[in-house]
Amino acid sequence: MKSNRYKILVLSDLKDSSDTIMKTTANLAKMIGGGIDLLHIRKPVDIVESDNQLSSMRAINRDYIASKDHIKSIIKSIDKELNINYSLIYGNVKQEIEEHIQNTNPDIIVLGKKRFNALKLSGDRVTKFVLKKYKGIVLIASNDTILKPNESLSLGVFNGFEHSTNEELAKSLMAYTQKPIKSFKIQKSSEASKKDDNNDVLKDTVEYVFESNGNAINNLSNYVSKNNIDLLCINREIEASKKNKLSSSNLTNIIKKLNVSLLLTD
Repeated sequence: MKSNRYKILVLSDLKDSSDTIMKTTANLAKMIGGGIDLLHIRKPVDIVESDNQLSSMRAINRDYIASKDHIKSIIKSIDKELNINYSLIYGNVKQEIEEHIQNTNPDIIVLGKKRFNALKLSGDRVTKFVLKKYKGIVLIASNDTILKPNESLSLGVFNGFEHSTNEELAKSLMAYTQKPIKSFKIQKSSEASKKDDNNDVLKDTVEYVFESNGNAINNLSNYVSKNNIDLLCINREIEASKKNKLSSSNLTNIIKKLNVSLLLTD
């Protein structure tokens, strides 16, 4: 296995899909070289049912033991060669996530694909909060499909991923990728599509260009599905060219409608 070049932080709610997400994270760590830090945050208000201080402490203690055993069972099912640490914290979800990110400075944050009605933060979802606060690499892992490093990945790229700053990460993924790579773009019909033939990262690509309209995200989702894409790499922002900058609404729709793992670069 490669050395731990990347610090990978998994924000887990320990729901049914946690095993799948952790196995995807473990396989990503194998592909790119990384150590894993699992963070689970519990809100005391969801556990404590009584105003009695002693009863509240007992309830939290029981929950801590159960949650800790659950985390250990998940970690036990993962490759033992990987370096996996965990933190179990009780407090404000939003605040604890932000403090943990600041204290540990991860290279990649992993989230599960939410059902868009779960784990809200005063009206704001965890995914939206993380994308707003953290400008690094974010993997939104599929709840249904595990990325497998020993098989050829079907890799897709979107929104100028080839121009992102993560060339080293891209090259690591290429070693596990079947050719050709699928490149997806959304642009106005009046704009000419330009392919960068001098880019060494994304040689041998097939490009799909969709017209920018109300059906663009649906068309993207359909073609990603038709091409059996396992992992779609998205450059979520291109400062040098505002016309290609991915809007927050489009990104939200992509996350919501595409049923594959999404790797969002800085």
